[in-house]
This record gives sequence, C-alpha cells and structure tokens, in this order.
Amino acid sequence: MLYSQNTTGVNIGSNVMYIDMNSFFAGCEQQRHPELRHKPVGVITYDSPNACVIAPSMEAKKFGVKTGMRLGEARALCPQIIPVTTHPLWYRQVHIDVMEILHRYCDDVIVRSIDEAVVNFASYRLVYKDLAPIAKQIKADIAQKHDYLTCSIGIAPNTFLAKLGTELQKPNGLVLITPENIDAHLATLSLTDLPGIAGRNERRLKMIGINNPLQMRHTSPALLRKAFGGITGNYWHSRLNFGEVDLYSNANRTMSAMRTVSRQQRESRQSLESLLVSLCTRLEQRMVKQCVFCGEVSFFVRFINHSGWDTKVRLAQPVQDGLELRNYLLDKIHEFERERNIDTIFSNKVQSMGIAIQGFVSDSVLQYSLFDNRIMFDKLRKVMYNIKDKYGKNSVRKAVELFDLHVMKDAIGFGSVKDMVVEDGEVRNKYLLEEEY
Repeated sequence: MLYSQNTTGVNIGSNVMYIDMNSFFAGCEQQRHPELRHKPVGVITYDSPNACVIAPSMEAKKFGVKTGMRLGEARALCPQIIPVTTHPLWYRQVHIDVMEILHRYCDDVIVRSIDEAVVNFASYRLVYKDLAPIAKQIKADIAQKHDYLTCSIGIAPNTFLAKLGTELQKPNGLVLITPENIDAHLATLSLTDLPGIAGRNERRLKMIGINNPLQMRHTSPALLRKAFGGITGNYWHSRLNFGEVDLYSNANRTMSAMRTVSRQQRESRQSLESLLVSLCTRLEQRMVKQCVFCGEVSFFVRFINHSGWDTKVRLAQPVQDGLELRNYLLDKIHEFERERNIDTIFSNKVQSMGIAIQGFVSDSVLQYSLFDNRIMFDKLRKVMYNIKDKYGKNSVRKAVELFDLHVMKDAIGFGSVKDMVVEDGEVRNKYLLEEEY
C-alpha cells in the first residue's frame, strides 16, 4: 500500500498522513465533562445570549448548527443545545497529548493548527510498509488517552490529497488516496469541496470550462495558470497529480493578538487601556520565546456601530519590548484623537481591538547602535521569562500589567499552538499550559 504506480511508471509513495480531530473544542468539553456526551453542545467564548458558536459538537451539527452562528440562531435549529464557554488551557493540553502520540511513530510532525497536523513518513519507508495499520493504531492511542475524541485521517502521496482524504469521511474516517483511486474520489466532488477552492476560484475555473475536480486534475498546467492568473495554477496541477507543494513549516511571518471586548470592559477606560498593554505583552512573550524582534506593528480598533480605525508603524529599530510597542501605538492613537478632536478612542463604543507584528529579525543578528543602552534591557527581558519558565508565568510581572489583571481572557490561539513545539518530549512554551491567574 505504501507504493503505487502512476501512468508514467514512476513509483509514487503514499507517505503523508494528515490528522484532523473531529469537532475538537466541543469534543474536548465532552471528554472533560461526561454528562455532555452524546448531547448537542455549542462552544462559545463568552456567556451571552448573543454569543458566537465557535465550535458545535457532532450532535449539534446534525441539527444544522454551524461554526460562526449566533447562539440564538443555533437555538432556533436545536432548542436543546447546551452552551459551554471555552477552556483554552484544556484544549492546548489535549493538543500536546495528540502531538506526543504522533511523535511516537515519526519525528517529522508539522502542526497545522490546534486540531490538525501532518506526519511525513517519507524517511520511514523501510520501517512502515503500510501506513493504514499505523493510522488505526494512532486512533486507538488517542482513544486510550481521551476515549471520547475521534479523528479523521487521510493518507496520500502529498499533503493536499491527504488533507482531502480527511474531508471525505467524517467523523472518525480513514481514507487512502492513491493513483489508482484518485479519479474515483474526485468524480464525487464539486470544485468547492477541494480545500482552498472557494466561490471566486470556482467561477474562474468554470469560465474556462473546468466544472469539477476530475476535469481540473486532467487539465494542462498552462490552462490552470490562465484560470488562477499565474504560478498558482502550476501548484494546483501539482497537488492533483501527486506533487508536493504544501509540506513545509515556515517560521511565522506575522504574529497577532486580538480580543473582543465584553460589555463590562468597554465601560471602563482603564480596562481598555490595560487590554492594549496585555495584547502588547502577549506578543512580547512570543517574540522572546522565538528569539526575534519585529520591525513593523499594526493596530486596529472596531466599534459597535461597525466603524473602525487602523494604523501601521514601521519601526526605526527592531523592537521586542511590549511597552515600547504600546508607546509607538499610543503616539499614533493620540495623533488620531487630536485630528478627530475626540477625547479618547478607548470609549464605551469599542467592540474589539488587535495588534499584529511582522518584519522579524533574529536576535542573533540584531545590530545595536554604538551608543545604544538597550542591550542590558534585552538581556533582562530574557532573564524575566526564564524565571517565568521555572516558577510560573505569574511569578513576575511588569508593574504596568497590574492595573487590571483579569482584562485579557485566555483565548484558544490557533496560531500560538505552533509555539508549543514538542522537542524530545518537552513542551517549549510551557506558559501556554498554565492557568492565567
């Protein structure tokens, strides 16, 4: 099963396994609270009648409840739905448990998100002749650790087709895509069933006469370049013909932190200003852990009337300190307030705010000016986080963080799970597995 023949006679190995946990957040809640099992559950971020359902359980999905629905809409479809607020710490711990299981069978595990991962078995061809029994054992290992959780697994010659395999059989599926059966699988799908193809790309493909994935696979690279407007067409031709273009693990190009503001928080200017500090500090934590400084910072604020404001600052010198980030942003914020003749943007109309950073420079190549006195501050910051690692992330704090300790509710952090790399059985960023307060 590991090797198949394509029409050119070249051996194509089904060496890639994609694991997608089923209804992960809801499943984690049902794992933790047995009384919720086999019942429709909707995971929400805040306990509010108008909260957004960020993850319905498999039982809720049967009633038509979808991710992104408001709780009221979900209740109209499923009156018995049980809303449960998020427990990100628990989800991250389960994520680590699953990653440790995958590492038992292969060292080359690439985390895609908190509930998805790719396992590259290309270097294990002599160890595993058939990946299907390994997939079944992984399922069994997950069930032994967390008996209510299931996953769908796809096995294929490349990452894209393995991911597609997880979509073909849910929940708890196991699908192998090979040169012999790929056409049969694609014949049952529409264009938008392919991960990465949405309405716009579907229209572009149909304009040149490609109406389904099977036609797309057997279309020339030149015609696909015409449909996608460039080299992306070559990538799609390669994906559908067993070439690998998605098996990579790049360093973060951007990092971001954002929060939706509760009604209680928006009534306090201090809470909103403390939230800005917390967002900057969270990004500082991630930069220190990844040994980088940023060269650009962006900020946005959204208001309950659907208006908003954005700004971007290109930094004269790379920055890692959260308070420096805050000061740069406050300069821009105060400038905006003066231009608009308003007292403050931190009013009771704020709905959400967020910060993004990019333009990263490794601390190993960072150049200081001759008269720069920041070197000791940067060393001190590392020492502070080493203390946090040893004694807990709340063992030491900057004074400015103490004004409103509970302003920033822990969030799931889809990107931040990539910071929790498991190395030799150890979690690199243990602070993500600690209680916030």
